[in-house]
Amino acid sequence: MDEYKNTRRSQIRRMPAPERVMIPLSQHIGAPCTPCVAPGDTVTRGQVIGRTEGLGCPVHSSVSGVVREIAERHDARGRAVQTVCIDNDGHNTLCPDLAPYEGLLCEADPDRMIELIREAGIVGMGGAGFPAYAKISSARGKAELLIVNCAECEPFITANHRLLLENPASVINGAKILLKALGVTRGVLAVEDNKLDAANKLEQLLDGDQLLRVRVLKTKYPQGDERQLIYVLTGKQLPVGKLPADAGCVIFNAETCASVYQAFAHGMPVVERTVTVDGDCIANPKNVLVPIGTPIRDLIEFCGGYRAQPKKLLNGGPMMGQALHDPDSPVTKTTSAVLAFSEKFSPAPKEDYRCIRCGKCVQACPMHLMPIYLSQYLRAGNLEACLQYGANSCIECGCCTYICPGRVPIVQHIRVAKGKLREQKMAAEAAARRSEKEGKNGAK
Repeated sequence: MDEYKNTRRSQIRRMPAPERVMIPLSQHIGAPCTPCVAPGDTVTRGQVIGRTEGLGCPVHSSVSGVVREIAERHDARGRAVQTVCIDNDGHNTLCPDLAPYEGLLCEADPDRMIELIREAGIVGMGGAGFPAYAKISSARGKAELLIVNCAECEPFITANHRLLLENPASVINGAKILLKALGVTRGVLAVEDNKLDAANKLEQLLDGDQLLRVRVLKTKYPQGDERQLIYVLTGKQLPVGKLPADAGCVIFNAETCASVYQAFAHGMPVVERTVTVDGDCIANPKNVLVPIGTPIRDLIEFCGGYRAQPKKLLNGGPMMGQALHDPDSPVTKTTSAVLAFSEKFSPAPKEDYRCIRCGKCVQACPMHLMPIYLSQYLRAGNLEACLQYGANSCIECGCCTYICPGRVPIVQHIRVAKGKLREQKMAAEAAARRSEKEGKNGAK
């Protein structure tokens, strides 16, 4: 099978910061940040420009310069998000508040470590965007095994593979910091067997380390899903609605681990990330280290622009990525890839799609669901049936849509069903809160 890992030998290139960055104040699961700068303010690289209360983490400037405006702009998913636009002064002046962690790791206070990770704005950089500090806090006392997800199972994406080859020590050291913060003494670096060069490099560096070891996994999609990883590494099945910590595990992406190391070793928050730029319409596919807030159009130009006009531009991989709303939208903490495809890789959707009852989607589903029933129930407006048939267990891997000979957009239907179910749940919870409040007021 052709995995289309075209950039596996493409060394990571650092992209110069653009003349202007547009940094969204919502790059994580949780409440959006509130800006703590104003138009006309001078900012430095690594300076906090947005903070939030509750679940969430701060956002930092990726350049030094002057805040041009704070306005709503569309992000890569097409959402209107408050965005800080900064004119780059080209001086790359570092924030004077940045400083590496001082002291021995073995003596570090876990609470202080978690706070440092929060202040660095570290989220799940595999695409989920869940705040790292919140994951650590919820897993402490439950997790017994740290899993570093180095699978990178989607076609085309090789950013983590290159990171493991070019800077494996940052991933290993970041994992050891996480072990200390979690109070866990066992960790596994899970690498698929199409990256044996990376696995060998990691094993050489570990050299019999008692805390971490490398596990080479069979290359298959969607091996990088947390449920698949937990099952193949521990034999435990994660029930729907449960977190990895309920199975004694906690999972972090390889680049997330490297970001943790950067925060502790250099005091640097998340202001840049590695992005794979590929697809048959990209002139010079590359792995690029790019400042957060860089317009995707500039990133594509850095890779030589288009060799042919694309039919589809994706934020993320070809299986789970989403169509880009606007090429001027910015790179965020969760942008792992930008892919530009012609009709060959992105055929036009059929308006007259039909299920032919072949059952291939059922055979392909890694969660053992019946995807076509979920699709049909959604189209019939039967959300209760969608819930009964396990819509919330769907990991949205896209295998059902990919395998479907009738070209039914099954995974998109399931995404819509899950969104409607979430809305129903939120509405029911809001109604229950109102009823409780009215009951208390009536009792008075």
